[in-house]
Amino acid sequence: MRTWFLCKVKYAKENEEGLLKNVSEQYLVDAVSFTEAEARIYDMLGSVIRGDFQVTSISKSNIVDVFFFDDVDVWHKCKITYIVADADSGKEKKVTQYMLVTAHNLKEAYDRIYESLNNMLVSFNVPDISESPIVEIFPYEKDDEELNPAIPDNLKPLSEVENESENVEETQS
Repeated sequence: MRTWFLCKVKYAKENEEGLLKNVSEQYLVDAVSFTEAEARIYDMLGSVIRGDFQVTSISKSNIVDVFFFDDVDVWHKCKITYIVADADSGKEKKVTQYMLVTAHNLKEAYDRIYESLNNMLVSFNVPDISESPIVEIFPYEKDDEELNPAIPDNLKPLSEVENESENVEETQS
């Protein structure tokens, strides 16, 4: 399960007239800790933002899932509710989760969240959708070199070690 961190970044941004104006923007980062979230946001924005910038706050987000569509970069926060039965007591419990989806407007966000969640086994409602102030989202990428360094030469993947031990056992039998 992903852990999303909301990072607020402050920097001087150039407007249409060419003047610098101090702005504060929000970014969502997938990370395992506050420290990693800070390191990733500095790494991701270091090449994008010209000049100095400062991460003013990092907090855990209540976002559970993110659905990205290529045609637009406006994020909408969707409140999803559904009912589940408690396994111990048998009572029904209302669950509320928040998800993000890209869309041009609220109606499209509603349609896209239903499309994205159509494989849920329980019926759900979408009682609230609002445009999010989040500028960009940085999910964990499997091929991210910094987060997934190359395996050193003196180590082997576990599957190779298991295969070798099976071969040794077969020859000894």
